[in-house]
Amino acid sequence: MATQVTATENAQRNSSFLQFAIALQTLTLFLQAVSAGLLLTSSYGETLHSVGARVTYGASMLYVLAALLAWKPGGGSPRPVWHASGFLLLASAQVVLGIAHVPSVHLPLGVLMFGLSVLALARR
Repeated sequence: MATQVTATENAQRNSSFLQFAIALQTLTLFLQAVSAGLLLTSSYGETLHSVGARVTYGASMLYVLAALLAWKPGGGSPRPVWHASGFLLLASAQVVLGIAHVPSVHLPLGVLMFGLSVLALARR
């Protein structure tokens, strides 16, 4: 019985970590939109956007880790792992497009990512 309680508590903890990771990713994506505006209007915007890109990419990796922890030990659905992996692929595309200076795809993809992240957060 003690093992069952521990397993349930573990699953809840991993689910909370997953929710935190999605919230962090959503916040960093929003801050990237703000820094993109600053990129157009101020001298320090480029630095903020560059640092924010690294933080956002890290948040996407944390989302993958949280999804794996919520799935594997607890025996939950693998669906969050697929969602998190998709976000990491989109974040990778964003990095490539940003470095290549392709704003015609970079900006809409960023908006899409923010919308999908908000949706993922609302579903948790």
